[in-house]
Amino acid sequence: MHAARPNELYAWQAARLLARRELSAVELLRACLDRIAEREPHVLAFAHLASEAALAQASALDAGTWRGPLHGLPLGVKDLFDTAAMPTTYGSPVYAGHRPAADAAAVVLCREAGAVLAGKTVTTEFAYFQPGPTRNPRNLAHTPGGSSSGSAAAVADAMLPLALGTQTAASIIRPAAFCGVVGYKPSLGRVPRAGVKSLSETMDVVGGFGRCVRDVALLGAVLTGDQRLNDEAALAAPAAPRIGLCLTPDAPQMGADSQAAWAQALRVLAPAAARMADAPWPAALPGLVALQKAVMAHEMAHALSHERTQHSAALSERLRGLFDEGMAIDGQAHVAKLQATAAARGLANAWFDDFDLLLAPSTLGEAPAGIDATGDPLFSRGWSLLGLPCVHLPFARGSRGLPVGLQVVGRWGDDHRLMAAAQWCMARLAG
Repeated sequence: MHAARPNELYAWQAARLLARRELSAVELLRACLDRIAEREPHVLAFAHLASEAALAQASALDAGTWRGPLHGLPLGVKDLFDTAAMPTTYGSPVYAGHRPAADAAAVVLCREAGAVLAGKTVTTEFAYFQPGPTRNPRNLAHTPGGSSSGSAAAVADAMLPLALGTQTAASIIRPAAFCGVVGYKPSLGRVPRAGVKSLSETMDVVGGFGRCVRDVALLGAVLTGDQRLNDEAALAAPAAPRIGLCLTPDAPQMGADSQAAWAQALRVLAPAAARMADAPWPAALPGLVALQKAVMAHEMAHALSHERTQHSAALSERLRGLFDEGMAIDGQAHVAKLQATAAARGLANAWFDDFDLLLAPSTLGEAPAGIDATGDPLFSRGWSLLGLPCVHLPFARGSRGLPVGLQVVGRWGDDHRLMAAAQWCMARLAG
């Protein structure tokens, strides 16, 4: 038997039922579409909903053989990913009605594994700071975060079990934190970026959202092709990890709600961890936040040269301001910043000689009120620059009742170990 409302199932639970034919893809999709009909007028998570095409795809899956780990699972696709059968606007009027010739590689991988493409989810303008219409489903008067706004909101509100996102600064971890879902940013380079609007060669990462760690493990295994991420034995009985406490140099900017979540995590995890100790910030590490901002500004200004030069009037002031900053950094200065980035990535490995994961803040606190901004990306900028895998864990509530959590960070390429450790942490924090 399964829950009265299939859309409320975790993705991994639904996947098992679908594989055993105890739940049909059409039944699950219809439950999601019913939820979307109920909530989308308020949350505004979708840039395009492909109900009829998705129902046809689900029906074909029910009539055919099992396709793979995502068989029959409805999936939201951030509107930064190219999709041939659906409009792709990158969150900008410049691309209204745009239809790419092919799907992004990550979209194809998910469809190949049996996912049902339910629609495109709202992104901020070119995944930068100008927000779209999406509201936080936990409180409609608050931002859902960005830039993967619609993906996080749709998963949080049980409209979809899974959704794709991207991160260059904080675009997976921050909306996951604000909406109260699990966000997974893989190690840099682990997921193909072909067919995703390029912003920063140095930092762009494809990842996604689920409502529990096992859900993003399922999605992550498909995206990376590494089945160790979804190792059922490792996720069912993960070993106690060595946890490094890494508040980062920006710790003084943590709000009271994030501080309370931090104290709660230490209180709960310390007695059971294999080890828990401070993980000091290496003195030789450069100022990662400033470095990340500069690298992103230069690379976005150049990657979006067509938009910058041909469609400036259609762009927001925020984006034009970023372009001005980026174009003021010449190529020689950018090379020096890339060298500093490479050196920082080498230094970061030393953390994981002593720890299996780092525990770190995700956001300053709860989602801010209002939808004219997406919140501060401060606590993810450095990890994005370092290219390390991150998982946001939602386990607490702030003073206004909105979600608060922390992120865990792993060694580059050790996504499967991070995922098992994240499951260990979440099992205790959620209890």
